[in-house]
Amino acid sequence: MTTGAEDADRTAERLVTLLIDATAGAIGAAGGHTGGVYLCSRTPGLLRLGVLAGLPGPLFRPWWRLHADSPFPAADAYRLGVRVMLPDAAETMRRYPQFAAGLPFPFGSLYVPVSGPRRTYGVLTVLRAPVPDAAEVLEGVEGMERCARVLGASLDRLERDGAADQVAWDGDPLCVRPPASRRYPPRAGTFAWDPVTDEVIVDEPLCALLGTAGGQSLGLGALTAALAPDDGHRMGAALRQTAAGRPPPLPLYVRAADGVLRLVELWTPRSGPPGTGPVRGVVRDPAAGTVADAAADLLPDGVFCVDRLGTVVYANPRAAQLLGRPRAKLIGHSLWEAVPWLGQAAYEDHLRGALLSPEPVRFHVRRPPDDSRRAAPQPYEGDWLEVSVHPGPDILTGTLRPANRVADTSAGLGPGDEETGPEESAGEESAGEESGAAPEAGRAAPAAASTAPVYRPIVLAVALTEAVTARQVSAVVMRELLPAFGGRRLAIYLLQDRHLHLAWETGFPPGFLKPFEGVGLDARLPGVETLTSGRPLFFDSMQDLAAAYPGIPLDATVGARAFLPLIASGRPVGSCILGFDRVRSFGTEERTVLTALAGLIANAMEKARRYESETALARGLQRALLPRRLPAHPQLETAGRYLPGTQGMDVGGDWYDVVASGGGMALVIGDVQGHGVQAAAVMGQLRSAARAFALGDRPPDEVLSGTNSLLIDLDAGLFASCCYIRLDPATGHALAARAGHLPPLVRHPDGRTRVLDLPGGVVLGVDPQARYPLAEFRLDAGAVLALYTDGLVERPGTDIDDGITALRVALAKAGDPSARPGGRALAGMADRLTAAARHAGDRPDDIALLLASRRAGRGGPP
Repeated sequence: MTTGAEDADRTAERLVTLLIDATAGAIGAAGGHTGGVYLCSRTPGLLRLGVLAGLPGPLFRPWWRLHADSPFPAADAYRLGVRVMLPDAAETMRRYPQFAAGLPFPFGSLYVPVSGPRRTYGVLTVLRAPVPDAAEVLEGVEGMERCARVLGASLDRLERDGAADQVAWDGDPLCVRPPASRRYPPRAGTFAWDPVTDEVIVDEPLCALLGTAGGQSLGLGALTAALAPDDGHRMGAALRQTAAGRPPPLPLYVRAADGVLRLVELWTPRSGPPGTGPVRGVVRDPAAGTVADAAADLLPDGVFCVDRLGTVVYANPRAAQLLGRPRAKLIGHSLWEAVPWLGQAAYEDHLRGALLSPEPVRFHVRRPPDDSRRAAPQPYEGDWLEVSVHPGPDILTGTLRPANRVADTSAGLGPGDEETGPEESAGEESAGEESGAAPEAGRAAPAAASTAPVYRPIVLAVALTEAVTARQVSAVVMRELLPAFGGRRLAIYLLQDRHLHLAWETGFPPGFLKPFEGVGLDARLPGVETLTSGRPLFFDSMQDLAAAYPGIPLDATVGARAFLPLIASGRPVGSCILGFDRVRSFGTEERTVLTALAGLIANAMEKARRYESETALARGLQRALLPRRLPAHPQLETAGRYLPGTQGMDVGGDWYDVVASGGGMALVIGDVQGHGVQAAAVMGQLRSAARAFALGDRPPDEVLSGTNSLLIDLDAGLFASCCYIRLDPATGHALAARAGHLPPLVRHPDGRTRVLDLPGGVVLGVDPQARYPLAEFRLDAGAVLALYTDGLVERPGTDIDDGITALRVALAKAGDPSARPGGRALAGMADRLTAAARHAGDRPDDIALLLASRRAGRGGPP
């Protein structure tokens, strides 16, 4: 008999196997070099990368998760249920500029939704080299769709069999090697042995080298059994000796069961007591590379090879010398584990390019100080290395050589920049700034972060896409642009009615910018002239600025200034001012990059201003569509509350209404899918339709059927849920119908609460033939009927039933409205039920709440 934990482990293992198999099949079908599967997480609307094949996970962390509504191809494939084909970088930039800005490399990508009979589980994606042949791309996508159909059916069976209540992925991606290219058979494989559990984890290349069956987990006996009998014993002894902290004599040569010679290298992690941590090893094929490796060992340049997961599989002695690491500490380790100082944003961007692009990548790196390289076999030659990385389907080959006098023009950074380095690119102060030392008078200091031209435009572009208001855009510029270039001051002015108005400032002395507020376009100021001329203005020092603009107020005695025009699509938007505490020069490339960044900022500001205008319009529309006051009735008290979601325009599709209907009152609540102006407009039409039907005293089932037909005729592409109740305040008799909406709650006068289990039909806007069952119940005098939308009870990562239970508890504790005179008791109860949501910093969804209570002692039966 198995335990629940064992069943869960088997289910997780089965899920991982399905994802890996589907990814491998898709890569093969599409002729790609890497791929993966995005799956729904338990957080609503969030997709997470479950499996990533052929790329090192840490290098691609920003793409591990994405929202289903984000402007990315995988999100569109999931949300719209369509395949997305991006054959090259040009098409990617045209359709998905934000995605292209984050990965600006020449590659193609394909995306196919993974759907089962009941729902869409995620997206299967493959990256490949650019291809101009549309027929080849289409053939690859069709092969991916076959893999996606098989995966979707398997995931559906996993749920139907009860093995998983919901197929979801909430952790980090599992990074695996892609199917090996037939042109490049594996020459090295890795394994890890746990001396405590005796479990050995092996990779696929090692299975191929040893001729064992595929599989990633086996015992030590199975590993040694794959070797010749005597060598199996030697291998086991070497592993136990290494685990005990006594490395065996190396190199260790063993023979596989077929007699082929293999070379084994073993090591243990640096931390942990002997015998407890895993022993890691690399098994190499010396015969396949004996001549080549021997030749590479003699080259004057450093040569190293990494697989597509970033594991070093070869390094010649010169590479070990230049990197300052013994070969045993390089081979079998990830490049970033073996050489930690390569894990910087500028270098990682180059390495991403080598993994995604078919073209070689060349760049310069600056090595850390000498005290971190004491383990080097020989002294180092200078601080800079020239790195070239040549891509391959399975292996990337890199070369290293000293670069004492060669500048890295691609990065705007070179060995000649003696006072700065990549480690300062995150905005850290240089040694001179920390000690308070000032540069020599009249001498321009180097840029504080000259690696910025490589990767900061990408980071800034991606960050700006998330900013929707002018303040958010300004905050992004302050967070990303200033540290990248070593700036300390920022001011952004926006143009309105031919005058410049300050939108954001930081770092300037208090009140210094006040005289410049609202200046006209005829003023002779650099912030004005950069906008009217469309040319950026750069001043290496405050003296240069004062010479160009005599009499201009200065906020410092030294320091450089950059005035950038904010122009979007040929329209002037404003000006951006960057201030530096030190004298510095602006190189040609840096001026070009800052000008380009100003264009990004201008477009973001223009988008923000349009957004704010549309938001003001939408909020006015929302207020006009919701009832200003609810109709009064001598025997019925009502109270309603609406809270917009904080994501987006603060408008959405939730609504409530109370309408006099015949001799009774109609209580309505609904929720249109989505947010924004379209959802609010559709909500207004549905509210008007339901109101018209209610005034005609139509029964609830007919009201919902008519509203359903209207929504389908509108062809808005949206659906809506709704609950409609016609209540007789005198008797408490009620007729109700539901269209996919959450069930109402009732609080009895004694404080007990219950869920009204009303039968329901499908949501509005889906099935033109839908029918909505009619239900009856009685509302006692003094009882409270609560209608609500899912925003009040749904929380990411929790079951909605738990949220309904929490609302029931809050309703029970809210007190008896009949015990509070004054006719406002229900309004206070509505405020208490929505208090937590009202003060929350983030509301992912709209909230609507409608309460109704029959007054006792006002005529009619109790």
